[in-house]
Amino acid sequence: MSELMVALVQASEKAANIARSCRQEEALFSLLIEEKKSGNRKISADFKTLADVLVQEVIKHDIGKRFPGLENNIFGEETNEFMNGLGERIQVMLCEREEDTARLLSKVLDGNMQAAEALASAAHQDIIIPDLHTGSINIPINNLGVWVDPIDSTFQYIKGISNSVPQDSIYSRGLQCVTVLIGAYDLRTGEPVMGVINQPFALMDDSKRWRGKFFWGISAGPLSMNSLSSSTEPPSRGEALRPTDPSLEVQPASRLSAVLSTREAKRVKALFQDCCGGGVYYASGAGYKALCVILGLVDVYVFTQDSTYKWDSCGPHALLRSLGGGMADLKECLRRRQAGRPEEKPELLYHLPTDEASGPERWANRAGLVAYRSKADLEAVLQLLTRIEL
Repeated sequence: MSELMVALVQASEKAANIARSCRQEEALFSLLIEEKKSGNRKISADFKTLADVLVQEVIKHDIGKRFPGLENNIFGEETNEFMNGLGERIQVMLCEREEDTARLLSKVLDGNMQAAEALASAAHQDIIIPDLHTGSINIPINNLGVWVDPIDSTFQYIKGISNSVPQDSIYSRGLQCVTVLIGAYDLRTGEPVMGVINQPFALMDDSKRWRGKFFWGISAGPLSMNSLSSSTEPPSRGEALRPTDPSLEVQPASRLSAVLSTREAKRVKALFQDCCGGGVYYASGAGYKALCVILGLVDVYVFTQDSTYKWDSCGPHALLRSLGGGMADLKECLRRRQAGRPEEKPELLYHLPTDEASGPERWANRAGLVAYRSKADLEAVLQLLTRIEL
């Protein structure tokens, strides 16, 4: 449904406004950086958690208002129950009136009405976006669930580095790595069908205020469209990187470029550094690394660990699918390969938790992932990783 895609983009823009407000409004910024002044780590962490919770509740409220019932299938990392400095448990929600939201938030913020009003103002702001030109899309709303990551790359958000210098247009750290991620998926199959990546701190204007960008994609059955339609081809360097047939007896990795996490295993880093002639880059934030693939800045994002979650990957995955790529379940792909079924390359799914885990770990991408735009590049990564023990 095209109206839902518009609603998801609008929700991401409102979330981005809240994220920017927390850094640009003095009453909020002072709370975010208070850890640095006082050494009290709890203040900064709790305020950031409040921003996360508020964004998540705003998304639930706004989408639920336009699509009644869907708010019950919107999921994320945060619970909306919050405890203030007095030990009071408060349910954070978006009220119908801005002043009521401010009053509620002031209770969480121990009476700081100025900060509460600034947050409430951002949460109640009307968002107008340009026509997405999606046309008519027939996706039954009652078949959908939504994963939300209100502020991905928490550490970079709190640290707030604004003068990071990119390498080949890729930021290894800084506010540019912060993203808002929203993804809709089919409740029956677990396949991602719609995704939004919003970059609240994409660039700083002449007045030293941050401006954002958003990217969206739809992949539902035979239907694929996205905000990159007019420029879906990667840079010329990327064109030279893709073998047209993964069965060619050429070492694809020698032309592959990849973005990795600094937390990646040392042996994986060493393997890619040794083999990837196209370049190996490091960046913060799962959403931002996936965006680097979506924009064609690198061929693949590889992560062999189990510390990304469904809310990190669902939105970017839908966007990659709309471009003809995807997000593979890494270790499951390698297991099928070992079993003599290399043609089977299962993708991440979003509807089933891991039974043997508890809490947020139930929704972890426990087998790692490969984000890609070209199936040949996925094949190259799998060939490469068979050389080492994961």
